[in-house]
Amino acid sequence: MTQALSGIPTEPNERLEKGTAMNPLCSARRFTLPVPSGSVPSGSRNAGGWFSSQRLGGWAMILVFAAVGGLGCAVQVAADEQASVRGSRPNFIFLLLDDAGWTDTGAYGGRMLTPHLDRLAADGIAFTDAHSPAPNCSPSRAGILTGRIPARTGIYSYLPVAHPMHLRAEEITVADLAVQAGYRTGLFGKWHLSDLDNADQPGPLDQGFEVSFATSNNAAPSHRDPVNFRRNGQAVGKIEGYSCQILVDETIDWLDSIGAGQEDAAPFLACVWFHEPHTPIASPPELVQACLERHPELTQRQAEYLANIENVDRAVGRLLDWLDQRDLARDTVVWFTSDNGPLNAFSKGDLRGLKSHVWEGGHRVPAIVRWTGRIQPGMWCSVPVSGIDFLPTFCELVGVQVPADRTIDGVSQVPLWLGREDDFHRATPLYWYFYRLNPSLAMRDGDWCIVAHTDDADRPKAHPLLREDMPRVLQAKPVRWQLFHLGRDRGQTIDLADDEPQQLERMKRQLDKLHAEVLSEGVRWDIPESYQSRANRRVWDSE
Repeated sequence: MTQALSGIPTEPNERLEKGTAMNPLCSARRFTLPVPSGSVPSGSRNAGGWFSSQRLGGWAMILVFAAVGGLGCAVQVAADEQASVRGSRPNFIFLLLDDAGWTDTGAYGGRMLTPHLDRLAADGIAFTDAHSPAPNCSPSRAGILTGRIPARTGIYSYLPVAHPMHLRAEEITVADLAVQAGYRTGLFGKWHLSDLDNADQPGPLDQGFEVSFATSNNAAPSHRDPVNFRRNGQAVGKIEGYSCQILVDETIDWLDSIGAGQEDAAPFLACVWFHEPHTPIASPPELVQACLERHPELTQRQAEYLANIENVDRAVGRLLDWLDQRDLARDTVVWFTSDNGPLNAFSKGDLRGLKSHVWEGGHRVPAIVRWTGRIQPGMWCSVPVSGIDFLPTFCELVGVQVPADRTIDGVSQVPLWLGREDDFHRATPLYWYFYRLNPSLAMRDGDWCIVAHTDDADRPKAHPLLREDMPRVLQAKPVRWQLFHLGRDRGQTIDLADDEPQQLERMKRQLDKLHAEVLSEGVRWDIPESYQSRANRRVWDSE
């Protein structure tokens, strides 16, 4: 069903530079709707798609309203754009933020100025019900690369220094498949799937990437002048500048070196995984000052955060400009999202929970895809999707088989990109498991979401995965459940478990079965006792 965007009472946001608005989603002029925070049309299957996070003056972005009246994807797709794109072999750039919340771009109603990311949304498709594979860093990255529920891969939590947990060599990554299909592959930024100082653990070069400019974890000592990058495994030392700009410099240099954009050049997959806005934050002072001048009600720390994302936006803009200069925009899928929800409450909108929670705030994230000439500009979609869908989507577009010797939980998003919602079917429900907090489990079925507390709820847990955690991670059982209808209650404030017993029982059975299946594939890591004494502390900034 098509939703016309004309006739909606809008007004431009004069704080943004004006330009030619091709449609109401164009970020050159920001259009707003007077939708009060928390306001959703009751009874609408798609009400959960409304964006209702508080903006200055009570405005919310038109980009992410899901429209009144039970709509799925708002599409205006010509007949010729419905044709199959299987095997078209585009280039791919995967842009990943670290700890960015659902409202952390201008297009999603944030207070930061992100014209380049907003341009992606205006030129492509923006998802209002998008999710990270996990509410935590390393598991989410494992899900993105493998297309599998992270616990299947044995990645249960973030990877601290010198920890034995890692993404095993036997996992098949999207980069492995890309190389087999003749793609050039590069990873730039935060890896966080093994210890790059440990030669016994596979790193990016062992997981399908031909080049790597990466850190094991966060940029250190901060985003400014980092000292811990490794280029193809070799320490680089101190690099002047900000991490996001350094990553884009490296990405562009690599793309130039492989002749991207030249005739007969091989297609490429570039994963650009920013460290921002994860702590410890460092932002250009001029951007911080500009944020404080626009929003004097902000604290210094909040302004640093907004400026941090604005700096990433500038870096993304340089990469998009490079694509335009090489005439590659029509040949390149640009996929943008975050690895999990935010650590700070002002970035989650009206969602419940934060990073590491299986509540919506822990894993509902911004997600935008642009494929010029294939995806109709200005589309929005409220169908639930996940970063776990990247691998199967890649496979469809490249024309390679999804690995058949293991469970792949993601599903190709291509039908949604082309406006064919009826052709999009998810066999495995979206599922989240994080043992360290309770509730520990969540699962989606359309607008329904079941949340489960386990029998491991009261056991004290350290921040990293310890030896004592391993048995419980693989054996914890759900013992208490809550049920929410996200279409009517995206903030998960009304537990419907008692009101909808049949729906609850059906989803309990489904969750129990899926949880047992996932854990049956899990890895039991041999964590030495010596690790426990130095790691048994709770430091959020370590993730």
